[in-house]
Amino acid sequence: ITLSGYTEHEKLAIAEQYLVPRQLRENGLLPEELKITDEALQKIVRDYTREAGVRELERRIGQAARKIATEIASADADGGENGGGEITARPLVTVVAEDIAELLKRPPYGYRSELADRTDKPGVATGLAYTATGGDVLFVEATQMPGKGEFQLTGQLGDVMKESARAALSYVRAQADELGVEEGHFDGHDIHLHVPAGAVPKDGPSAGVTMAAALASLLTQRPTKANVAMTGEITLRGQVLPVGGIVDKVLAAHRLGADTVLLPQKNEADLEELPAEVRQEMSFVFAKEVGDVLREALEG
Repeated sequence: ITLSGYTEHEKLAIAEQYLVPRQLRENGLLPEELKITDEALQKIVRDYTREAGVRELERRIGQAARKIATEIASADADGGENGGGEITARPLVTVVAEDIAELLKRPPYGYRSELADRTDKPGVATGLAYTATGGDVLFVEATQMPGKGEFQLTGQLGDVMKESARAALSYVRAQADELGVEEGHFDGHDIHLHVPAGAVPKDGPSAGVTMAAALASLLTQRPTKANVAMTGEITLRGQVLPVGGIVDKVLAAHRLGADTVLLPQKNEADLEELPAEVRQEMSFVFAKEVGDVLREALEG
């Protein structure tokens, strides 16, 4: 049975009704001894987890609960405030968003700022992928250097994804005049396209528009917009074809903080399966051809 990932709203509800009470029990705490506010849970979801499910979220809640339980136990061992060796009534500890950094230390990756950090220079585009564990965000990077017109691909790409990359390059070369690329530019430069997380094998045609956007961004020196993510297969004529896993891909973009998603026009009906709160918080642009994607994705 295949299920889509949770939305942020659903994760907060699961945490409040199930994960927090269970972690309190497992760490010897009572509900009247520890309360984690909705804002604190939201900060954990946004800054410390990046998953379709809630396993990491529960681990982080348990980490915070253990630290507080240890502090309470230390205070009890010291005899509380009366100094007489008797355990005094334990006051309610309320964890707010500002306490999370002290309890869990630095966020592991700073997920929400990753979009802006990765796309601040030309040659990087934000794509969406579908994996066995739900949707995920991938970044396609392109760079160029003086050379003989060679095209290099790295990042453990499968055959289908390599073909998509070559189709994207052929499209961009065919549109060189429209993009303002000088004649003969490709003959005197080597282009390297890389998809990070190189230890993870990747395949499929749905990164075609992302690769085309990364190459166009590189050649025009126009960065892609940090709030935009995209998915879609492309043809040599520049058509954008429908792909699968739309719901999970959009949920992944929502988790990372992208508020605009570029989709193939023929995938518009798939959005009916999205939770209502996600549809309201995000904007969708439906593309028939790669030109529609580039107009929306590139700055300037």
